[in-house]
Amino acid sequence: SMASPALLMRVVASAYSVAEKAATIVRNVMAAGDLGIVEKTGANDLQTKADRLVQMSICASLARKFPKVTIIGEEELPADEVTEELIEDGHCEEILKKTCPAQYTGIKEEELVIWVDPLDGTKEYTEGLLDHVTVLIGIAYGGKAIAGVINQPYYNYEAGADAALGRTIWGVLGIGAFGFQLTEAPAGKHIIITTRSHSSTLVNDCISALNPDSVIRVGGAGNKIIQLIEGKASAYVFASPGCKKWDTCAPEAILHAVGGKITDIHGNSFQYNKEVKHMNSAGVLATLRNYDYYASRIPNTVKQSLVP
Repeated sequence: SMASPALLMRVVASAYSVAEKAATIVRNVMAAGDLGIVEKTGANDLQTKADRLVQMSICASLARKFPKVTIIGEEELPADEVTEELIEDGHCEEILKKTCPAQYTGIKEEELVIWVDPLDGTKEYTEGLLDHVTVLIGIAYGGKAIAGVINQPYYNYEAGADAALGRTIWGVLGIGAFGFQLTEAPAGKHIIITTRSHSSTLVNDCISALNPDSVIRVGGAGNKIIQLIEGKASAYVFASPGCKKWDTCAPEAILHAVGGKITDIHGNSFQYNKEVKHMNSAGVLATLRNYDYYASRIPNTVKQSLVP
């Protein structure tokens, strides 16, 4: 008889279906018209009914199947009973058919940490910039992001009523990443992608130092990493402390699975063990290719301003 798939592959396969359920919730909340917006720390830090319902759905669905896994979500939520309609029990068969990389076959539930951003790009969601929005489920082991799922609930939403709405991208280190067409940015062009709503002098000084041919300002860390792996941008640069572990875990796993690199502004790797502080206080630098070129051009003034 076939050995049952390794735990990691079962977690990723479930996370895939859980993310698709999450996307349906995100679209349903928007369609119903009452976003239930609350300000957390200010006008750029919002939470909606979608953030709340999606986090409940993801965390409860995964916790039910994998009770010993640590799951850390962005939103502080009361420990309400989760209604059954929020539970997703399915999994993606295609993922279970892939061979688990040897170094991950012995992983136990209690060794995994799942970082969840139920709705990355909340501000953009409330403003109708729907292509910026992603659902992020990142899976870490030994402090490293090793697998991730990114769902774009509104992928294709401008392609007309007949277009299939939404897509799910997934990846595992040692296997690769799937659900999109890997494309490199135009050679010799420096296209910088950065924050839309959290700009500052420091952010802009850092970008200027890189002599960009163009600068793209969009919401969502998940969205920015997708732009890198689809060749729309050559570097994601964010010289500010705003980003959190649940923003970077899933995107990092997918970027690393296709040979890219993400660090803080100093070049330090992010750590994802459950005790780690949530804030990526020294910013973000990410590329699909040519990481060293951009890293070498980050000004010392910027580095000195951002303490890991």
